[in-house]
Amino acid sequence: MSPASKSSFPREEQKRLEERKDRLWLRARLIQEIRRFFIERQYLEVETPQLLQTPPPEVHIELIRAGDDYLQPSPELCMKRLQAAGYTRIFQICKCFRDGERGRLHLPEFTLLEWYRAGIDYEILMTECEQLIRQIAQRLTGGERIRTQEREIDLSDPWDRISVRECFECYAALDLETAVRKGRFDEVMVREIEPYLGTTKPTILYDYPASLASLARLKPEDPEFAERFEIYIAGIEIANGFSELTDPLEQRRRFEKDQHERRALKKQTYPVAEKFLKSLEHMPEAAGIALGVDRLVMIFADRSEIDDVVCFTPEEL
Repeated sequence: MSPASKSSFPREEQKRLEERKDRLWLRARLIQEIRRFFIERQYLEVETPQLLQTPPPEVHIELIRAGDDYLQPSPELCMKRLQAAGYTRIFQICKCFRDGERGRLHLPEFTLLEWYRAGIDYEILMTECEQLIRQIAQRLTGGERIRTQEREIDLSDPWDRISVRECFECYAALDLETAVRKGRFDEVMVREIEPYLGTTKPTILYDYPASLASLARLKPEDPEFAERFEIYIAGIEIANGFSELTDPLEQRRRFEKDQHERRALKKQTYPVAEKFLKSLEHMPEAAGIALGVDRLVMIFADRSEIDDVVCFTPEEL
């Protein structure tokens, strides 16, 4: 680079990028440790398409168009098709995209770790999540304690586990049924419950109302709830996992319900994922999870803004 071109590099941008260097090194090491964890456990790393013709019709997730297709909000449907074809342990680290998501913890383009394992349920998956994050901490810090958000978090076994119903009874002004019926579940979670989760040890919040788990299996002994869980560290949700629904008829009914709700809200609807629904006929019992890599880096880097752990934010492009 010539002296002239070097001097023309924007000073503000140079400073900003230099300040992120240590965090980007941490990010790279963390992703390497994720890969190490799964490869040691005989998981196959896969890459599925980011352009989808038939995305899942999540009621509150808006997609980004790319020509006649959509940028993936997650690799879930394609990875489950691989599971149905006999891939028993798979993982993927990939870019995902959601329209209108921007804030302290949100980017419209973000990095997701997703993995699936046949022959297990959500309880075994919870334990595997604990093992993953504990191993990352041991490799990056040499121990099982991290400092983040002005808190010391103990990652040692066991983590705190609490049901959604118990959380509402402990922290919320509304009871769970009323919050769901009035469409205020997410609002209550964010304002009244999440700040108390994962403050000294990570918290696994489990057993979500059936209406809030469109791709999860219902609990056989209590079908009002689904075998779904989320992981919180220092009040930040980092992962969402569940025992997989493998009934194609039930999954079609749920997709149709989601499409109906989107139409009622005057939102765009999407083509039906027929190939995915067909593949569920061969889907084994399994559990899977999506983990936000950017948020996990935030926690290990002790940063409160997602902007601090990526190379560029949308506003900087």
